Amino acid sequence: MRRVLAPLTGATALLLAACGAPAGTGPPPELDDAAAELCRDVVDAVPDTLYGEDRVPTEPESDFTTAWGDPPITLRCGVDRPDAYAPDSELQVVNDVAWLPEPEGSAEPHLFTALGHEVYVELAIPAVYGVPAQGLVAVSDVIGEIVPERTDGDL
Repeated sequence: MRRVLAPLTGATALLLAACGAPAGTGPPPELDDAAAELCRDVVDAVPDTLYGEDRVPTEPESDFTTAWGDPPITLRCGVDRPDAYAPDSELQVVNDVAWLPEPEGSAEPHLFTALGHEVYVELAIPAVYGVPAQGLVAVSDVIGEIVPERTDGDL
């Protein structure tokens, strides 16, 4: 069986180019009701633009993930505590939110996980966007406003 594809009109091709492919964010976290509510609030509250890039659709769609730009900057809320975390891990603190960078060094993309709050938030920033400060500040501010700090003394 042969498939025949209709040619794209100029307007359709332009629309597809503007939308781009959905950003892959990995599997959405499975969360209990309280964590799900916090993560929905985080995803709703993060800026619509990051590093000058607008939000883009994610694949798979989830209330707990969002992305910006191409290559995509991705955020996943409600992820598991990173296996790489250890009591002696070197953390970066941005606006009172502790971030675990992984892997250390210059691997692509730069992956950061916010620790010390009721839900863990992961932010992946491709190196093409430069230093991660802008993204970490924007997301830290949202986490600090919405997500309570852990009360069990654990990060």
